[in-house]
Amino acid sequence: MSERIRVLVVDDSALMRKLIPTILSRDPDIEVVGTAMDGAFALKKIEELHPDVVTLDLEMPRMDGMETLRLIMRRGPIPVILFSTHSKEGAYSTFKALALGAIDFVAKPKEAAAGHLDSIAGHLIEKIKVAKRASGRRLLSPLVEEVPPARKKGNRPAVPPNRIIAIGVSTGGPNALQYVFSQIPADFPASFVVVQHMPEGFTEMFARRLDECCAIDVQEAKSGDLLVAGRVLICPGNRHLMVRRMPRGDMAVLSDSPPVNGHRPSVDVLFHSVAQDFGPMAVGVLMTGMGEDGAEGLGAIRTAGGMTIAQSEDTCVVGGMPRAAILKGYASKILPLENLGIFLANQFGGDRSPEKSDKSEKSDRHDEKDKSGRSLAAEKKEKEKEKAPVSSPRS
Repeated sequence: MSERIRVLVVDDSALMRKLIPTILSRDPDIEVVGTAMDGAFALKKIEELHPDVVTLDLEMPRMDGMETLRLIMRRGPIPVILFSTHSKEGAYSTFKALALGAIDFVAKPKEAAAGHLDSIAGHLIEKIKVAKRASGRRLLSPLVEEVPPARKKGNRPAVPPNRIIAIGVSTGGPNALQYVFSQIPADFPASFVVVQHMPEGFTEMFARRLDECCAIDVQEAKSGDLLVAGRVLICPGNRHLMVRRMPRGDMAVLSDSPPVNGHRPSVDVLFHSVAQDFGPMAVGVLMTGMGEDGAEGLGAIRTAGGMTIAQSEDTCVVGGMPRAAILKGYASKILPLENLGIFLANQFGGDRSPEKSDKSEKSDRHDEKDKSGRSLAAEKKEKEKEKAPVSSPRS
């Protein structure tokens, strides 16, 4: 990078205010321009120092991280990376903060209080660089923090899905997925399986939050969970998710096999599995995220006859994952985030089998309209009528 990234570190712990700048100083592209012990001091430092990125602890006295984030976003958005604790309360606060506009989060290691941050150093440096690149992008406005509960269809029977829609996503994923799933109706006939790059211990709360604000059912995946219509299965952190066609039904299978592309869970593992077992029934969607995880898997789904979709780069927080697939020619459709959910709902929301859906799509392509607005098929029928002899009325 031509200029160093100016970072402000906000944390109520004096130890963290010393350790975080120390680990960031290892990278020559990053400069810590200041620290603050709470939100009130942070806001003053932002005015004085004009940082490019802020790292923000959520649990602080006087003015906590949530209120600080609200004011940062209101006064003039700056990319914010959250520090979150490994607890249910910490996870819940993290997803609320992401909905307010934070770019990403780093989970504090359990041994952080003892001064051990080496395990997250690489992740934090990478996320800060990504946050700087993401600043100024044309993104959807932050989601409303308090999301009204979605109307659920009570006791919906377990119905086999007409499609398996596999989604891979990383940085920017929590908000993007909430936006997409909020547009899917409760009686949607397809099933979703999702890999979101996320640390272990956070995916259960993430699934619960999505379930609260979306009409379809969302839950963290367990081995043996059936793939049923109107359900979303989120892969747990630090596990791989695969799908299998079994005699008692299509189901999710979790694995502890080694990381792929540096990730566990890996989008490629899920996509290759979906391509292998579901072929033309498969739909692959590659969304916002850094790196290239999922690109080859999306290509496998396309080769198997499934539909492949990439989120447009200009609506991603980070466009690396979809861009890799697009450049390799693996994405049959490129859609902005605001159109993704609507497209899926319209394309696969009818109670149609894959075979009927394929025939309908071919018919739609064949039944093209001429400039006058009439379909070619309709025009052909009219010409045949004109040629046919007119029968006289019976007396």
